Amino acid sequence: MMPRYFFNVHLGKDVLGDPEGRELRDADQAWEAARAMAQSLLGTEFPQPINWAACHIEVKDETGGIVLEFPILEALQVTRDAD
Repeated sequence: MMPRYFFNVHLGKDVLGDPEGRELRDADQAWEAARAMAQSLLGTEFPQPINWAACHIEVKDETGGIVLEFPILEALQVTRDAD
């Protein structure tokens, strides 16, 4: 059975929790999923402007331990490096 990772989006002081999580192979795949989520967020129109520099995705494992924190703006850098 694969481990389950939970992706909690921190938008400034607000936290959008992930109660269900996703089963993924390992922390590397969780990083890729966080990057894809960040890219999707950056492409979404919100009713209020968002300071992306103050936002990140916190990835936790099934024990509640933090596996990684992915700054939303890092998705822009990763995209540029890939071009």
